[in-house]
Amino acid sequence: MPRVLAIDYGKKRTGLAVTDPLKIIATALETVLTVNLMSYLEDYFKKEETEAIVLGLPVDLNSNDTDSTAEVKQFAEILKLKFPAIKVHFHDERFTSKMAVRSMIDSGMKKKDRQVKGNIDKISAVIILQSFLESQRF
Repeated sequence: MPRVLAIDYGKKRTGLAVTDPLKIIATALETVLTVNLMSYLEDYFKKEETEAIVLGLPVDLNSNDTDSTAEVKQFAEILKLKFPAIKVHFHDERFTSKMAVRSMIDSGMKKKDRQVKGNIDKISAVIILQSFLESQRF
C-alpha cells in the first residue's frame, strides 16, 4: 500500500515523516539538508510507493502568508513537475516547532538531544503528518 510523506521544509534543513502502509500512524523518517532534498526524494520514491506529499505551510496567527510561504509554494510546484503521479497537499504548520519541543521534553529526551535542530524538524514533520491524517478522517 502506498504511503504519505510529510515535509517540514526549511532553508537549511528539512524534516521528513512518513505513514505506515495503512496510513494510520506518522513516524519520523529523516532530517536532510535542503540542498540534498530532491535527490533524497528521488531515491526514496524509487524504493517506497508514495501516493501523496504533505507540505507544511507556514502561515502566521491570522492565517496570512509569512516570509517563507512563497518559498514553500514554489517548492510544491517543483514537486508537482518532478513527481506528477504524487499528489501534493498543504497543511498548516503553525506551532509545530513548539509542539515538537514540548513532545521531546514530555518524552524525557535529554536537553542535549533536544538542542539538535534536526530532531525538531523531524518531529515537526510527524506532527504535520499526523494532523493531516486526522483531518482527512473527518
